[in-house]
Amino acid sequence: MRLPADATLLVIDLQHAIDAPYWTKDGPRNNPDAEAVAGRLLAAWRAAKRPLIIVRHDSREAQSAFRPGQRGNDFKPEARPLPGETVVAKQTTNAFINTGLEQLLRDAGCTTLVVCGVSTSNSVESTVRMAGDLGFTVHVVEDACFTFPKHDWAGTLRSAEEVHAMALANLSGEFATITTSATVLAAVR
Repeated sequence: MRLPADATLLVIDLQHAIDAPYWTKDGPRNNPDAEAVAGRLLAAWRAAKRPLIIVRHDSREAQSAFRPGQRGNDFKPEARPLPGETVVAKQTTNAFINTGLEQLLRDAGCTTLVVCGVSTSNSVESTVRMAGDLGFTVHVVEDACFTFPKHDWAGTLRSAEEVHAMALANLSGEFATITTSATVLAAVR
């Protein structure tokens, strides 16, 4: 894999809210090491002085653990931005909607995104679809993303691993290239 110098790391919603009990009511999440993997990606980007953007979900829903003003809205330690790093606040699943993200990327000359975060089947998938539609080259780091079990439209409970795999399948090819942290880290070094 080759990454252009403008390849921007986009870290999505790695906040304490993602540990709220309601996420795992139907079973455990997948990729339990995803935060650590995302932290390694951030460290590599910082060391290489590559561009990065950290996305924070600021929910407007009263019952949401992502609502501003509570601990859930805070970043997890692995994704905590350093002074001067760009943070984009969003209020929908899609990091491009009403955030100025596209303009930030265009102004910086960015054509390539490397995406990680949560959840694979929600904010990651929504944001990556939009990025692909906007013409960005996108790489999704599958082991730096995670999701939760979910019932399908027929009521069958799907494991977090199944939901993760299907979300990645939805993105693969048309919207993004699915990759691993080992491949990405080798390209950054």
